[in-house]
Amino acid sequence: MRKMIRVANPEPFVEREDDDMIICRCEEITKGKIRRAVYDGMRTTNEVKRYLRSGMGLCQGQTCQRLVQGIIASELKVRPSELGMIQGRAPVRPVEIRTFSKNVTDVKED
Repeated sequence: MRKMIRVANPEPFVEREDDDMIICRCEEITKGKIRRAVYDGMRTTNEVKRYLRSGMGLCQGQTCQRLVQGIIASELKVRPSELGMIQGRAPVRPVEIRTFSKNVTDVKED
């Protein structure tokens, strides 16, 4: 991946007619929000994911990843393959301690 230098964007953000198009349905992220993230300094697919939560919904990016990459690549004028893929992560949720116990009845509840 080529090294990208971050510099402040001197041009004002210009909205487009199709900026209200929803790209990530799970998180309801529009094309305009993705374009704005690139304007704000996000340069890779993972940076946009952390910034907007695109690809973090139920589909885990299966539906929107290529679209998000295409928009970022278009804004940066690079090939989508230069941006990298979304890194998958296991969902995190609270687990009761008794789940790890050998015998569930041995754990006393408060």
